Amino acid sequence: MPKIRTYKTAAKRFKVTGTGKITRRRSHNNHQFLCKRKSTRRALEAEPVLFKGENKRIKRLLVM
Repeated sequence: MPKIRTYKTAAKRFKVTGTGKITRRRSHNNHQFLCKRKSTRRALEAEPVLFKGENKRIKRLLVM
């Protein structure tokens, strides 16, 4: 039987916390920070937790 491998694109985009929650990066977070407000920049730093419906699908991609 072949090995079960993770989908590498999903592994690069998502991170599993210690409690098992899956987080992701926010968009609009690569360049042009000087024209953004300070509050916007702070909000972009936070990594939101995925919804339950997405969790199941992403865990399958990460082979958990």
